[in-house]
Amino acid sequence: MGFDVEWILLALGPVFVLFIALEAWHYRRQGVLAERFVLKDSLCNLALALLHQGADKLAWLLVLPLYHWIYQSHRLFTFDNGWQSLLILFLLQDFLYYWFHRASHRVRWLWAAHSVHHSSTLMNFSTAFRQSLMYPVAGMWLFWLPIAWIGFPPEQVIAIVLLNLAFQFFVHTRAIPKLGPLEWVFNTPSIHRSHHAMNPRYIDHNYAGVLSIWDRLFGTYVEEITAEPCEYGTVKPVNTFNPLRVSLTEWFDMFADFRHAPTLKGKLAQLVAPPEKAEALAREKD
Repeated sequence: MGFDVEWILLALGPVFVLFIALEAWHYRRQGVLAERFVLKDSLCNLALALLHQGADKLAWLLVLPLYHWIYQSHRLFTFDNGWQSLLILFLLQDFLYYWFHRASHRVRWLWAAHSVHHSSTLMNFSTAFRQSLMYPVAGMWLFWLPIAWIGFPPEQVIAIVLLNLAFQFFVHTRAIPKLGPLEWVFNTPSIHRSHHAMNPRYIDHNYAGVLSIWDRLFGTYVEEITAEPCEYGTVKPVNTFNPLRVSLTEWFDMFADFRHAPTLKGKLAQLVAPPEKAEALAREKD
């Protein structure tokens, strides 16, 4: 390849930074910059993004041989590069992203990585940078293997995964209101704001990547309402701007609960049960 698709997000970095600057300028004009942006939080987000990109690049180098082996030796179909094939690829990856994202909230092992993204108490474009370097350890890459097995080349798989994530940058903002009929089909800032909220009404809903139809189809859609403003962050706060501590706090907590669980069933629950159930079991033991 003339251009390694793994670098798509870094190549789009200047665009992302421009939108962060425009958002900050907009908030400054409104007189709310100090409550919508905190420098330490934004710098932490940037550091987390760089750590994530390094870990992600290394992960792709390690798992690409597996993707190529599945594609070359076991694929079910062979697709051309026409728009119909690309549409199928887009829909398939977005569908699998929905289930990856949903599992990342309902399986503690995956939540240990994904909780990093939810740990900020702010919601702005820089929050999209707040990613975990532990996603490869959690197994994010496993969710895209079926795409290679169905018959899409690994480079296309990587490209569509990263383009999906690039789209999601633009839904991390409080500056854009509801978008009317578009919300029936697409993930929007309003839909994603409620996903990041820890209010009981909103928590564990709206897992969409690009298309909101999956949430509506599988019963996980909830609407953002003015009567209940979103409160951002995680139920268990992460009170640090140190990117490594932000990355690893939930892993340390999970393994501590795993170590102290008195039975094998209890230990497994700490890894695979929903986070709130696993943590409740740990409190009962105490």
